[in-house]
Amino acid sequence: MMRELPPEGEAPEARLKRLKMRSMRRGIKEMDLILGRFADDVLPGMSPEEVALYDMMLSENDHDLYGWVSGQKPTPETYLALVTRIAAHQSEVMGN
Repeated sequence: MMRELPPEGEAPEARLKRLKMRSMRRGIKEMDLILGRFADDVLPGMSPEEVALYDMMLSENDHDLYGWVSGQKPTPETYLALVTRIAAHQSEVMGN
């Protein structure tokens, strides 16, 4: 799979804006909603390292991401803490 690389020298504000747009415009509606809310609520408070990992994760296949967040598929170790955080946020948003 080809990974999208962030523009070189991208300002932090521009990166957050780009990531929010990529979070809301996914391939499947469920991920639009889950990641869009997460990006709005959590992304601005994340460390630069966490943002970089989130950016990398957005290059993954939507069906894989949905499987990880929903617990239907095992999450790769690289993304485990982040996906756990996204799933917890989704559960919180849904009132579960």
